[in-house]
Amino acid sequence: MSTRPATSPNYLSLSDDEFRARAVELRSRYADCDLCAYDCRVDRTAGETGACRVDDTAYVSSYFDHHGEEDVLRGHNGSGTIFLAHCNMKCVFCQNFETSHEAQGEPVTPEEIAEMALALQAKGCHNVNFVSPTHHSPHLVEALRIARDRGLELPVVWNCGGYERREILELLDGIVDIYMPDVKWSDDAAAARYSKAPGYWSNIQDSLREMYRQVGDLSVDASGLATQGLLVRHLVMPGQVENAKGVLSFLAEELSEETFVNVMAQYRPHYKARTDERYEDINRGITKEEYQAVIEHAREVGLERIEYDPGMTERGGNSFLWG
Repeated sequence: MSTRPATSPNYLSLSDDEFRARAVELRSRYADCDLCAYDCRVDRTAGETGACRVDDTAYVSSYFDHHGEEDVLRGHNGSGTIFLAHCNMKCVFCQNFETSHEAQGEPVTPEEIAEMALALQAKGCHNVNFVSPTHHSPHLVEALRIARDRGLELPVVWNCGGYERREILELLDGIVDIYMPDVKWSDDAAAARYSKAPGYWSNIQDSLREMYRQVGDLSVDASGLATQGLLVRHLVMPGQVENAKGVLSFLAEELSEETFVNVMAQYRPHYKARTDERYEDINRGITKEEYQAVIEHAREVGLERIEYDPGMTERGGNSFLWG
């Protein structure tokens, strides 16, 4: 992995007028909400709710120095993670369903989110990592503007499910440093069945292209910490090897063979996948054979920066596969 000198976060170069204009434009979307790919068009300012089931109030479930993220994010001091409540996806296997589906969180203002970011910086965290940010993006952009004026200098991670809209992503250009979509599906039927996300694959292809246009391949500094770029997660699902191959092929062929991808093996049935007989087919963990097939495909399509679980493959060794 090549290293580049550390660079300032993108938002430090954005003019105050432009920063304010982006926040105002995003906030206006609440009145006819199109912040995510569901494009619900409800008036969240009037208390109406769509797929995410939240009005124009932001909710945070927790914030802390997270030491369970990828090495390039957590470093020694952790990733400064802010978990937003609710979600714009409806995965039946969600391991954080208490937060994403059952909305455990406290209402917060942009000023309060800004103070959280600054507190995480004061703890020595290496970045500000917004988890499930899409439906709260107006509050988050305003919070970042406030935090920048008060001394925030950390890279911003947009840790999302990928069910975005290109038009909204364009408003984040120059604000987000690291896009980290969890790209779940290359199969629209599976996306609709298990994540209730119609048109997911065609949508996320556009979203990934826009993310990549903005930030490019993942850059790391001399200490191995990510400073800017695209970091893709893919959770291998039971019975979904071909789906995983579709995701990896797109990344290599349509974006870059140097796309940084974390191929995750930790799927366990949670939420409805564990209790609802309609999803019996995913009520199990993945097999080593399934995972191995996905990792071998990554090699075949030329992906050079794959983080994987060596305990789930025949390769063993360290946790990176080099092309």
